[in-house]
Amino acid sequence: MARRPANAGQTYPAEVPTREEVGAVMKACSRKAPTGIRNRAIIVVMYRAGLRCLETLNLRLRDIDRDAGTIRIRRGKGGRARTVGIDPSALAVVERWIDTRSKLRLNGGAVFSTLAGGELATSYVRALLPRLARKAGIERRIHPHGLRHAFAVELAREGVSVAVIQLALGHSSLATTTVYLKGLGSQDVIDAMRERTWTA
Repeated sequence: MARRPANAGQTYPAEVPTREEVGAVMKACSRKAPTGIRNRAIIVVMYRAGLRCLETLNLRLRDIDRDAGTIRIRRGKGGRARTVGIDPSALAVVERWIDTRSKLRLNGGAVFSTLAGGELATSYVRALLPRLARKAGIERRIHPHGLRHAFAVELAREGVSVAVIQLALGHSSLATTTVYLKGLGSQDVIDAMRERTWTA
């Protein structure tokens, strides 16, 4: 029988880490050790491409188009596939891990694996982020979905339409994305974007 998680049934308010906090968490990863290089890349994919934790861990090399600067999610929530962009600086972090894993002769399986080539569990990432946050001196709760929250909020604040954010996040409906942003305290951003739509 599966063990019930200690925090089962608990709910937490949406907490959106700042750009500075995410940067501090990434800096807490080693820049030399292979695990640190890998963990930085995992964080950057969730934060800069908006992927869910499991979507990130399911990625294969064929899903990352380094020339186009895109990531293909083949097994998203509800079985929906989508393609998202990733900016050059974020892609450079991912490329460093790809080069490192090649030197380690990790030529098959998931992009993000153990150093022996085994699968990484989402529980590893969920435990990793709070540990890195403590190391960085961050008191806010840092968790995988919080990085996705930050991705969505930053897009909204940059004036990206809710429809585009919906596609990037892989939500099934526009209403889901609107509720999602409301839950993140972004109603002012939503209203501003609606106004832009009407006056464009």
